[in-house]
Amino acid sequence: MSAQILDGKVLAAKLKEDLSKEIASLKHPPRIVSIAFGRETASQSYISSQQKTAASLGVHYVLQVLDEHWPLPKVIDVIEKINADSLVHGIIVNKPVPASMDFYVLINAIAQGKDIEGMNMANLGALMMNKSLLWPCTPSAALELLKSSGISLAGKTAVIVGRSEIVGKPMALLLLKEHMTVTVCHSRTVDLKGHLKSADVVVAAIGKPLFIQGDWIKPGAAVIDIGINQHEGKIVGDVDFDSAKERAGYITPVPGGVGPVTSVMLMKNAVEACKGGS
Repeated sequence: MSAQILDGKVLAAKLKEDLSKEIASLKHPPRIVSIAFGRETASQSYISSQQKTAASLGVHYVLQVLDEHWPLPKVIDVIEKINADSLVHGIIVNKPVPASMDFYVLINAIAQGKDIEGMNMANLGALMMNKSLLWPCTPSAALELLKSSGISLAGKTAVIVGRSEIVGKPMALLLLKEHMTVTVCHSRTVDLKGHLKSADVVVAAIGKPLFIQGDWIKPGAAVIDIGINQHEGKIVGDVDFDSAKERAGYITPVPGGVGPVTSVMLMKNAVEACKGGS
C-alpha cells in the first residue's frame, strides 16, 4: 500500500489562512528587508517564493540588491542600519553571497529579534536552551508537515540524515522538543541502512539525489525529504520517492513538500518578530 502524501502546498495554504488572520489583528503588518547580491542570483527561486508569500499575506516586503563587489564592512553597515530601523521587523540574507564574504558573519550581524530565518548564533543558542521564538524555517516546516500527519511523535525514534547547521542540527533540537529519541547520521556513520530501518521518522537533508532507497525505510515510517537536487533534468529529493512510498506510511514529495511550507514559516517568524517589537 502506498504512503500517504504529505502535500506541502495544501498545508501551506492552511497555515497561510491562519496566519493572515493573525496579521489582520496586528496594529501594523510586518516589514521585511531581504538582501541579495547581484541582479542574477541563484537564490531567485527562493526570493520569488518569499515575495509571493509576503504579498498574499499583506506583509510589506523589500528586496535590497547590493553590489557583489562591495567590501564586507560596507555590507555590515547596511545590515546595522536596518537593525536600527524600528519600522523593519525582519532581515533575510540570501545565498549565495560573494566569495569574499562569509555568510555566517553576515547573518550574525543581524539583530537576534530580526533574524527571521532563525539561523544566527543567538537564535540557535536560544533554541538549544528552549527559549527561541524564531526557529530555523526549513526544520520548522518539516516539523509542521510531520504534525500534519496526525501521528504521535513522543517516544518515537527519529533518524536525521545530515548534520548541517541550517537543517540537520536544528532539526534534531526541534524533534527533541517533541520528546522523540533522535539519531543524527552523516557521511561517517557506520551502517546507515541499519539506523534507518529502525526509525519511525526519517528526515533526509544530505544533498544527494535519490540516495536513500525504499528498502532502507521501516514499514509505516514517516519520511520527510528536505533535499532539493537536479537529476537528469528534474528536481528530486534525497530519497528515492518511487520505492520509498511503497514502504513508508507518510512521505513528502519533492518538489511540493517542505518547500512551500518553508516560505510560510518565514512569514510566521516575521509575525513573531513584529509582535516582539511592538
